[in-house]
Amino acid sequence: MTSRQRLLAALNRQVPDRLPATTHHVMPSFLERYLPGTESLAFFERFGLDAILWTVPHSPDPEANEFYDPDQGEIGFLESGRIATDDWRVEWEELPHKDYKTTCYSFVTPGGSLSMVLQADEHTAWVSEPLIKKKRDIGLIGRYVTAPKCDIKEVNRVAESFGERGIVRGHICCFDVFGQPGTWQDATCLVGTERLILETFDDPGWVHELLKILQNRKKVFVRSLAGARYDILELGGGSASSTVISPAIFDEFVAPYDSELIELAHQAGQRIVYHICGGIMPLLDRLVAMGPDAVETFTPPSMGADTDLAAAKKKIGDMVCMIGGFDQVHYFAGCTAEQTRAEVRRCFEQAGAGGGYILAPSDHFFDAEIELLEAFADEARACTYD
Repeated sequence: MTSRQRLLAALNRQVPDRLPATTHHVMPSFLERYLPGTESLAFFERFGLDAILWTVPHSPDPEANEFYDPDQGEIGFLESGRIATDDWRVEWEELPHKDYKTTCYSFVTPGGSLSMVLQADEHTAWVSEPLIKKKRDIGLIGRYVTAPKCDIKEVNRVAESFGERGIVRGHICCFDVFGQPGTWQDATCLVGTERLILETFDDPGWVHELLKILQNRKKVFVRSLAGARYDILELGGGSASSTVISPAIFDEFVAPYDSELIELAHQAGQRIVYHICGGIMPLLDRLVAMGPDAVETFTPPSMGADTDLAAAKKKIGDMVCMIGGFDQVHYFAGCTAEQTRAEVRRCFEQAGAGGGYILAPSDHFFDAEIELLEAFADEARACTYD
């Protein structure tokens, strides 16, 4: 099988020729440190892994007076061309900070401006000052925020060029500047996770109002996906995991919003992988009920989560493709190649039966020893189906 055939077989819960093996993202900081001059696709070729090509092109609607933001600057890792109007503009300025790159973003509308501050190091970025500070702020978002559409021609051009080397993956649109594909996860980026959890008790109506605003924006994007040659699109995020919120909060504030997006994606002919890094075991039935085609990341207890991979496979493995399960913290660095191979074999033995499983690290990794990456890929190639 080609890498694309192998990955698609697993996504369709079929048995491939061997265990598919890949990684969620190839982080730029990892490449710069360990493989300078190597692009992400060359990484997959270097190690013989099944490639994933990420592309997330957005398109403005000129009839709605939309245009690409001329002030966005360089488009960063997995960012999209930001969609602006005369009523929704983003301005930014760098702020001095002794340790981190710090940027203040202002969202300018006819009704007033909102601001947020992001910080970043060489590995990642985070919110240091949330956008939504007062409850009335969501009114400006609801009234003026733009809703990007998929640039179908660009996705299809990329897919045609990529061919059989692997699958083409994207994600449901995130909030401008900083966000997550899932509705609840997007909201936590704008409000702050702890505050949003507290508001589910103190003012649940306000939380639902915010979630509906964000979901409506995502619906516009999802409906625009018909005809795009994606193989899989990501929804979700770690702030919906059971190590962050309760199943009761998941039932009321996560599942109803994202399950609607999954149904719309299916109507547009797209597959969805639900990404939930962190605790997952109490949510397995709930995740399947939402209707995704695949679920990730099945983070093990050794990384602070709770996945029993064999139990998860037994419970949901015949209903969704499972992606992840590998402990990259302990088996991509500081161990022997034999230990890395044993971890690969453990994942295969616990989740590989009958197909429908893709071996991958449980989310990103920023450090890895080259010898152990080679062992990871080589052992995966040796995991074949009878």
